[in-house]
Amino acid sequence: MEPSKPLRYGSPDRKDASAGSSVINGHRDGPGKRASGAPQPAEPGAHRAASAVMDSWKEERTRSVEDNEMSLPSLAAAYSTILRGLGEDPQRQGLLKTPWRAATAMQFFTKGYQEKITDVLNDAIFDEDHDEMVIVKDIDMFSMCEHHLVPIFGRVHIGYLPNKRVLGLSKLARIVEIYSRRLQVQERLTKQIAVAITEALQPTGVGVVVEATHMCMVMRGVQKMNSKTVTSTMLGVFREDPKTRDEFLTLIRS
Repeated sequence: MEPSKPLRYGSPDRKDASAGSSVINGHRDGPGKRASGAPQPAEPGAHRAASAVMDSWKEERTRSVEDNEMSLPSLAAAYSTILRGLGEDPQRQGLLKTPWRAATAMQFFTKGYQEKITDVLNDAIFDEDHDEMVIVKDIDMFSMCEHHLVPIFGRVHIGYLPNKRVLGLSKLARIVEIYSRRLQVQERLTKQIAVAITEALQPTGVGVVVEATHMCMVMRGVQKMNSKTVTSTMLGVFREDPKTRDEFLTLIRS
């Protein structure tokens, strides 16, 4: 099985891959409407939002290992300030190293800023005469809510219909890791994963479903311990063909 030729990401002749997305029990109320029959008019700003997501996946890394080393002292100092603001003494024995530990941990939680999708994918896309659905489900996901800086954790399910090219299975999990290890909202995370796979493979269709618990809803605010947020993005035949979408949703629930 020979690796395919190097990809040209974001080719100018590619059609816009606006996603069909839905959110359940999340920041938006109720499931989103699926496209069926006649095309539905786009909501104001929808094309701009989709375009921004399409462009964002190709961006260069915004942070390097050297950046981490340089910013660590200022991050640690910021955590010392937070401790004082909370009424604690950063100099007491149990907290002496806490600012540095917290700063290092935050850099790890957001290490997705140090990685590029192209580094992950270019050596793992293979020419293969396979056109049946490929699904990797129950991918563990850990992220950080960008509104409250508390954890989001859950599972990601990914499916795609190849178009003469397949992706190494572990790379799907790597894509999830790159985008989840950033400050995120779940809706954007779901779409970024789907768009990255679409841009890299040009498959017939892609479906992504994310199920997650948000600690900003569990530890604070409404404090609903058992709440889960479910988001989905469907592209290509996963959006256009109800049978394909139903097959994907059935398989990830089995």
